[in-house]
Amino acid sequence: MAISSLGVGSGILTQDVIDQLRKADEAGRIQPIELSIVNENDRKDAFGVMDAHMTNLTDSIEAMSGQLLYNERSSDVLGTSVEVTADENTDIQDFTLNVVSLATKQIEQSGSFALDTTTVATGVGSFDFNVGTQSLNIAYDGTTTLDDLKDLINEQAGDLVDATIVQVSSGDFRLFISSAETGDGQDISIVDGVGGSLSNLLTTDTSLSTAPTNDPETGLPYAAVQSGVNAEFKFNGQTVFRESNDVNDLITGLDITLKEVGISVVSIAQNREGILEKIDNFVKHYNETMTELDKLTKSSTDADERGIFSVDSTIKSMKRDIENMLINISSGAGAMEDYGFEIDKDGKMSIDKTLLEDQLDTNAVNVQSFFAGGTFITNDPNVGDSVELEGAFVQMFTTMDAYAGYNGTLDQFEADITDKISTLEDRKMIATERLDSKYEIMAKQFAAYDSLINKFNAASDVFTQLVAAQSDS
Repeated sequence: MAISSLGVGSGILTQDVIDQLRKADEAGRIQPIELSIVNENDRKDAFGVMDAHMTNLTDSIEAMSGQLLYNERSSDVLGTSVEVTADENTDIQDFTLNVVSLATKQIEQSGSFALDTTTVATGVGSFDFNVGTQSLNIAYDGTTTLDDLKDLINEQAGDLVDATIVQVSSGDFRLFISSAETGDGQDISIVDGVGGSLSNLLTTDTSLSTAPTNDPETGLPYAAVQSGVNAEFKFNGQTVFRESNDVNDLITGLDITLKEVGISVVSIAQNREGILEKIDNFVKHYNETMTELDKLTKSSTDADERGIFSVDSTIKSMKRDIENMLINISSGAGAMEDYGFEIDKDGKMSIDKTLLEDQLDTNAVNVQSFFAGGTFITNDPNVGDSVELEGAFVQMFTTMDAYAGYNGTLDQFEADITDKISTLEDRKMIATERLDSKYEIMAKQFAAYDSLINKFNAASDVFTQLVAAQSDS
């Protein structure tokens, strides 16, 4: 607490003196704590960057340690007659599909009406609407128009057919009815009731003794625009029929869509691209993490070059464990180098994709077992026909997760930094409060001393004046 009048009496015990004394105290008591806080905050910032790299590396390793990655399949189609998608773990295979004909919908059309608002009946009645083996009854009356009839069919049979009106030409409106499904079991018919009055729909009227006329060229009922037929295709030469162009029951795990007539060659393979992409991601994050750790743990007499964790045993130990985890893979079935992974003298990792792909081509199952765990076929009489592996990336993930996982070493390390900063902040606050109290008391003492000095000075002036007066007399 500054006292504005301090030193007025003496000119010695001034506020400036107190400020200088406090500054000296702060240099010895506060500033060291502040420097420690700055250093710990720098460590916390550096930790945040390092922790992000560790998380990315851990995630990239985990992506390689799961079986699902190796069970993913890709489908390559040579030709345009089919499209094929493959589920996980589908058998790896090649085959030929020869599409002879596509499945089609049944399409019927009515006779011609002058307008879509033209009535289709002269009185009350109903008709049976049949699609394949399913039938329902639809009522009408003398006011039912062609458009009304379309709506009635869509409302009551919309899951079986689609009805629409087409203006073929001026004064020629027709009702088209298309089956919702393809295949030869989708025949559509309208059977008018006894005494019904539907007109120009080419119906089978039970009151009539003659059936609808047939198209002289096709021999089909005149109302048929397209007949529903099954798809026909050949699988490796074997003829197959299906009611739909979407075929999902030919081979387990494959969805096949027939697109057009023609031949296509299909190859189902392991999703090599997905595996290589994740390996590239692992190599990238490994190198980025090690570069960051090299910088943070670098030893140097030059403070500007010295890493902020250069003397931290936890971080240096973690760095060594990451460097050694590839070397320490315990499998009994080879090493990471056998699959193209190399680390140069500077600690940078690279991947020989040619070697890796050769391994995948030779035995993809063994690669999967080596990376993610499983049965590795050895054909080695010294160890047996096979060995059970934990998986290289599973082992690496265990190492990484101990550091970067939930409540792992790095979580505790970060908590320690946070606690230390909090402790330092508390120490700074306590030290500051003590100095505040000390110099508040000092200011009051200085004020009291200054007052006494002022009184002494005043008394001295009086005495001096008396002496001077006495001398003059």
